[in-house]
Amino acid sequence: MLHTHSRRLEFHPHIHLVVPAGGLDKSRKQWQTKSGKYLFKADNLAKVFRGKFIALLCASGYYLPAKTSSSWVADCQHVGKGDSALTYLARYLYRGVVNENNLLSIKHDRVTFQYKESKTKQFKTITEHATAFLWRVLQHVLPSGFRRARNYGFLHGNANRTLKRLQLLLNVVLAPSETLPKKGVCCPNCATQMTLYLMRRGHRVIMGHTI
Repeated sequence: MLHTHSRRLEFHPHIHLVVPAGGLDKSRKQWQTKSGKYLFKADNLAKVFRGKFIALLCASGYYLPAKTSSSWVADCQHVGKGDSALTYLARYLYRGVVNENNLLSIKHDRVTFQYKESKTKQFKTITEHATAFLWRVLQHVLPSGFRRARNYGFLHGNANRTLKRLQLLLNVVLAPSETLPKKGVCCPNCATQMTLYLMRRGHRVIMGHTI
């Protein structure tokens, strides 16, 4: 999962990786579980990842700025079954950079938004000109060809047979997914729920309700 912003919506590119505590032994056709919580040393991971990342950049004709730090941060944590980690990452995958609830006011070309500080867990606010706020958001729009999430191994889109084999080996029974009904949009004047209409001429999509 690729993230490009901090809680203050500043430019802070980093990636999150979810690594399973085991893998499929193809020769024995068994699930090989990893013992213990240790996987690899974080400092070594940071050095190897930085070296391979820069090598691939150079091979593609790109180079990092001269003042780029030579030490990169790698934080490895044991997250149990991974439910909390996947829930955390899903928030960044299915929503935009700015949560509407964090936009407090827009007055006189000034935008005020709030963010939760990671250390204190307290909300703080930032007020700035609308153009500065727009740039704060637009710098996180990915260039063409970039993707926010990628799956590898048995979670790859072409590994359905492997994934089904693992589910049989581990006796995994998936619970039926629950889909909550989407809340309708109400008219701001009469509070009547509006319906989506498609006008063929000009291909305009509008929302309205019958009177």
